[in-house]
Amino acid sequence: MDILSKLSERLNDLMNEAEIKTPELSEKTGIDQSAIARILRAERMPSLNSLTIIADFFHCSTDYLLGLSDTLDEKTFAKRPPFSEQLTFLLKHFNISKYRLEKETRLTEETVNRWHKGKYEPTVESLVRLAKYFDCSTDFILGREN
Repeated sequence: MDILSKLSERLNDLMNEAEIKTPELSEKTGIDQSAIARILRAERMPSLNSLTIIADFFHCSTDYLLGLSDTLDEKTFAKRPPFSEQLTFLLKHFNISKYRLEKETRLTEETVNRWHKGKYEPTVESLVRLAKYFDCSTDFILGREN
């Protein structure tokens, strides 16, 4: 099962368990109803911001939402720092250069530079790719857990 399908399934399950419908989730999270509906139909990945808002709302990890973990530990995560700051931390923490990151993950120099300068954030697919590369959780990549 691909990540989007798993995300759709997990979000549906969490919403059913909480007995919450799309309009109410939209109202409580500030995420547009149509964006939530597209996730539920497995038509479109959310932004990183929307992904973390949903995870925070349901007190679960982004790994759980994305189907990378089957553990549903209800806990509160740290506020996510800007990705540019987190990327700097990750490079230092794992003692890796941007050049090496680009080559070993096959990310373009332009992509990594845009992230590093704070112009863009990774897609959910890139987030998963980084977590696999660094062998850690997506929440660690996002700076939501230490």
